Amino acid sequence: MSQNRVLIADDNVPNVELLEAYLGETDCETAVAVDGQQTLDKVAEFKPDLILLDIMMPKLSGFEVCKKIKSDSATRHIMVLMVTALNELGDIERAVNAGCDDFLSKPINKLELLKRVENMLRLRQVTDELERLRRYVDGVEETAGPTAARRDRGS
Repeated sequence: MSQNRVLIADDNVPNVELLEAYLGETDCETAVAVDGQQTLDKVAEFKPDLILLDIMMPKLSGFEVCKKIKSDSATRHIMVLMVTALNELGDIERAVNAGCDDFLSKPINKLELLKRVENMLRLRQVTDELERLRRYVDGVEETAGPTAARRDRGS
C-alpha cells in the first residue's frame, strides 16, 4: 500500500514546522505550500490524500482554495482539514460551505490533530476502495449485460 500524502498549506513558518513535527510520528509523506495559489499548484503536482489548510493565506484564502478543490472532479476526493485561528461560528460555516471535511482550531492539540488525520486518511482509503468496487461492479454489469440480453431472447 502506498504511503499517505499530506499537504500542509500555511504561510506561517512556525505553524508549518509544528505540523511537520507532529506528522513526523505518522507514516505520511508531507509537502508544504505557503499561499493559496501554490496550494493549488502543489495539489496538481503532489496529489495529496489530505490537505491541512489554513484559512488566512496570501493570494487565495483557504476558503477559496477549498472551493476550487471540491468543485473539480479530479480533486474533490481530497480530504480537507481546515486548520485556523479563526473560530467564530461564521468562519466555521464558511469553511463547511466551501466544502471542508473537518475543522480544527489553533492552537493545535497534538493528539487531536493526529487522531483527526488518522481518521480522515482511513476514511479516504475506505472511500477509494468503495469507488474501486463500484467501478468493478459497473464493469461486470456492462460485460454481462449483452450476454444476459441474448440469453433472455433465446439466442
